[in-house]
Amino acid sequence: MSSRIIGRIAVAAVALALSSGMAMADKVTIAIGGASCLCYLPTMLAQQLGEFKKAGVDVDVVQFKGGSESLQAVMGGSADVASGYFDHCVNLAAKGQHLQSFVVYDRFPGFALVVSPKHTSEIKSIKDLANKKVGVSAPGSSTDFFLKYTLSKNGVDANSVGVIGVGLGATAIAAMEQGQIDAAIMLDPAVTVLQGKFKDIKILSDTRSQKDTVAVFGGEYPGGALYARADWIKAHEKDVQGMTNAIMATLKWIHTHSAEEITEKMPPEFTKDKALYIAALKNTMSMYSETGLMDPKGAQAVLAVFSQSNPAIAKAHIELSKTYTNAFVEKAPK
Repeated sequence: MSSRIIGRIAVAAVALALSSGMAMADKVTIAIGGASCLCYLPTMLAQQLGEFKKAGVDVDVVQFKGGSESLQAVMGGSADVASGYFDHCVNLAAKGQHLQSFVVYDRFPGFALVVSPKHTSEIKSIKDLANKKVGVSAPGSSTDFFLKYTLSKNGVDANSVGVIGVGLGATAIAAMEQGQIDAAIMLDPAVTVLQGKFKDIKILSDTRSQKDTVAVFGGEYPGGALYARADWIKAHEKDVQGMTNAIMATLKWIHTHSAEEITEKMPPEFTKDKALYIAALKNTMSMYSETGLMDPKGAQAVLAVFSQSNPAIAKAHIELSKTYTNAFVEKAPK
């Protein structure tokens, strides 16, 4: 076959693809803060399993230090979607910014307020954190929100506490071990790593299980989700449906495989100590949603928490129903 004929066939194929809507979709950038954290595992695992590609979405995952930086990337337009905590959607709604979550993958947040091993003798309770330095993933992130809520709930002036950004993984562990901070809001696998090294580690507040979450918040409290600007979602419904389908397929995969099998699929830089990673994952498995749906009561719990610690949010008259949608999850293959 001559090169001229081959060329004509190639041009015709491209034209056919364009006319039938089968051309390659634009790349979708997902921003994620602290990708090694188990709270974000469903997004990273979806990428590792090839679920985004199977769902017809060309995804590029970009890693940031914390959730606030992922949020800034979405609001600034350098990322399309954030894999982060739903509470950002509520917080921004109070400021007139319209973000929506479209698939929830964490049933509860998984935060733990941990005391540095070098400061266990002087910090016995949350009240002892006044005038101390406490680490969060990044200022303005969900870990920061949780810290302020916890301090407020226990009668501690949040302004008296020095908030230090330490990330979520190795940097947070190092800051705790070296005593650079007095305590930190941490997530697994970092919490389990510290517990493995320091048997007398002190945890002042924990939301890594349903029981603990209910004790802290009075009910379930949604954590990780995929969210984006509401106008972007409306303009990219096909991509949003594809990402939702990918996360739903991944959640099903998680709940039908062992912690060991999941660990083998994760990036090797996340699982250098496989035994500890597996132990942390076993502690975390119940966190992952089986439905992908936002429970309206959970969204209301997020608003109640923010309203308690931030008077501006209490006065904002937020329409919660606009901060999330279950429409894409309901259309996902069962």
